[in-house]
Amino acid sequence: MSLPDWQQIDTVLLDMDGTLLDLHFDNYFWLQHIPARYAEHHGMSEEEALAELNKSFVGLRGTLNWYCLDYWTELTGLPVAELKRDVQHKIGFRPHVQDFLARLRALGKRTVIVTNAHRDSVNLKMEHTGLDTMVDRIISSHDYQEPKESQAFWDHLQRDEAFDPARTLLIDDSESVLESAARWGIRNLLAIFHPDSRREPVTSDRFPGIHHFNELDF
Repeated sequence: MSLPDWQQIDTVLLDMDGTLLDLHFDNYFWLQHIPARYAEHHGMSEEEALAELNKSFVGLRGTLNWYCLDYWTELTGLPVAELKRDVQHKIGFRPHVQDFLARLRALGKRTVIVTNAHRDSVNLKMEHTGLDTMVDRIISSHDYQEPKESQAFWDHLQRDEAFDPARTLLIDDSESVLESAARWGIRNLLAIFHPDSRREPVTSDRFPGIHHFNELDF
């Protein structure tokens, strides 16, 4: 496994959900809470609701609408952003995140969260974690109207942040996002293998990765 050479890195781009924050919140919300509320709202069973919602998922994954709370509000007839507050107690850090971010700051690395999450979701998570005080900047793909899976996202980001791709590290739990960044030219890429604390870890054949941030040496 090839781990970062910190002397060769100036900028660290960090995914939010599944990388810094436990993906359990999002998985629970979308796979259990929303189907339950959808079933209640439309007078059907939760199984029927999940099957109905799954039809809408086809073809959306990796697009901006997949991550857009406004889109899902219109599609479901539910106040999706408000419903996130019903289960906000499940929002939490992945292990060793605060120590990792403090170490990056002490080393003088620029830290930028790059997330596909809608700004309403970002704001809710900042309320609960204070994560925005631990990094230099937070960018949502909705700011650029392009998901991270798109090459256009990285074009926008490079104009906005003026980072050197050869001296930048991206850490993300999504292999499709890492592949997009690799195609664009970001040299240093690291996968997260245990994004959801309630699920089994995953692996990647293409990218080096870690389960938790205490595996990284400085």
